[in-house]
Amino acid sequence: MSLETAIFAGGCFWCMVQPFDTYPGIEKVESGYTGGHVPNPTYEQVCSGTTGHTEAVRITFDPAKVSYEKLVEIYWHQTDPTDASGQFQDRGDSYRPVIYVQDEEQRRIAEASKQALQASGEFGDAQIVTQIEDAKPFYLAEDYHQDFYKKNPARYAIEEMGGRAQFLEKHWGK
Repeated sequence: MSLETAIFAGGCFWCMVQPFDTYPGIEKVESGYTGGHVPNPTYEQVCSGTTGHTEAVRITFDPAKVSYEKLVEIYWHQTDPTDASGQFQDRGDSYRPVIYVQDEEQRRIAEASKQALQASGEFGDAQIVTQIEDAKPFYLAEDYHQDFYKKNPARYAIEEMGGRAQFLEKHWGK
């Protein structure tokens, strides 16, 4: 079995794990930091806004069971792609939406999907501002951030109520 990885940033990484974690063909979903200039940043450093990192998830998947195209589709259904300043209640550069691509094939798929989403009119006249960038080193977040939705279901539910769940339901249904 040959596994591949995908990296997506879409606001708080706590909210980005569960939608991928429960999908067939996903081997592992890890919370972490990427896109910055400080090696091995801590949560506190990333939150300070001085490292350039975004909170992101790294997904290890079996492409024989789930395509990268499908992962990008799932990603769009978890974010507000029209908000470059963060996601829902999470504001700032560390929460900006980014698709980090591993190679030219992922870039081609992500760019085509972004263009199709823009052309769909789902968000009216608003521009799809999610960035597509080359993958950078990915640093695992602290252990207490891993599988947060499983470890802290009540707190996770509160995070989901920060506007994310309502927005997603409005645009994509339940």
